Amino acid sequence: MFREVIFNRRMLICIFTGFSSGLPLYILISLLPAWLRSEQVDLKAIGLFALIQLPFTWKFIWSPLMDRFAWPLLGRRRGWILLTQAALLLSLPLFGWLNPQLDIWTIAYLAAAVAFFSASQDVVLDAFRREILLDVELGLGNAIHVNAYRIASLIPGSLSLILADHLPWSSVFTITALFMLPGIFMTLLAKEPERIQGAPRTLREAVVEPFHEFVTRSGWRQALLILAFIFFYKLGDSMATALATPFYLDMGFSKTEIGLVAKHAGLWPAIIGGLLGGVWMIRLGINRALWLFGVVQAVSILGFALLANNGHDLVLLAGVIGLEALGVGLGTTAFVAFIARATHPLYTATQFALFTSLSAVPRTLFNSATGYLVEQLGWVSFFLMCTLLALPGMALLVKVAPWHEKNGASLNG
Repeated sequence: MFREVIFNRRMLICIFTGFSSGLPLYILISLLPAWLRSEQVDLKAIGLFALIQLPFTWKFIWSPLMDRFAWPLLGRRRGWILLTQAALLLSLPLFGWLNPQLDIWTIAYLAAAVAFFSASQDVVLDAFRREILLDVELGLGNAIHVNAYRIASLIPGSLSLILADHLPWSSVFTITALFMLPGIFMTLLAKEPERIQGAPRTLREAVVEPFHEFVTRSGWRQALLILAFIFFYKLGDSMATALATPFYLDMGFSKTEIGLVAKHAGLWPAIIGGLLGGVWMIRLGINRALWLFGVVQAVSILGFALLANNGHDLVLLAGVIGLEALGVGLGTTAFVAFIARATHPLYTATQFALFTSLSAVPRTLFNSATGYLVEQLGWVSFFLMCTLLALPGMALLVKVAPWHEKNGASLNG
């Protein structure tokens, strides 16, 4: 049984969904800030660029369209996936033809469009993954997805930065965009999930019923607590890493050092953390995993404060990034499994989009202020503040994922 859960076609598909989902986001939050900073754009402006990620917060608004309507050739899920992936492949290279000093508003509009296409792809990829995975595969399948998601960060956060020291930015963005092709091949080769009986037949049903079902499942108070937990659980970590690349640059690290050390030092801890998280959840259950992994995730933020206090130190940089990757790899795996468990099979796209949209709020609204906070507090105090902001989400676990309820009865009623 254990072997069948790990080695099957569905787990292979999760690798491609994670990579295709993570690549455009990391271009926006890693490569784009590095490009702007290297072209002498100030930190305040770079921080405000987090606002272009608002589509990740509001994607639940148009997600009912993806639950209701299907494309004639590839079906309800794969048709939407291919459309969004093609839009990303065509739009990402356009960044390289713009000048940050002269075209900053055009860059902002283009970044907002890329964020919209990426958020739309996430809606349907999340639904597709939830629908092909068996319940027993949720923990490990989402762990693989999260790992591939994080591995995708190495393209814009490592390879592209190294290329930027040797090639013009137009070539860098074009090469980076071509990494969307594996996801497109997966979309063409994968099988469409069977349409679940009782799925929305009208647009009104697709819009109203997902929210009605969620609120009435365990009562509106429990629904609000779950939404608050989703908002707060990764707030501290999200803010701490919002300006990671500019932080490394300010510490005196070159783009090549960031590409070779800062990014690769997090690769194996992230993979180990994610896979161990998926395997441990089989024994621990999602609830206890959220507790244990959340502690590691919060403590890892303190490493950034230590690095800020010590300055340019490649060994310390590797250690801090490795610990952060391990903590976030564990925490994110449990968090995504929690979200998947909270969805109803009839309304996968809309409910998954609602929950992930809420989790993206810190990355958009709150992260837009990180540049101002750093300039007011300094890097050390900023990271200490981010550690404190990780605590409210941990406190909410008492209500939404009690330690003694291993299988999450509080969610399912």
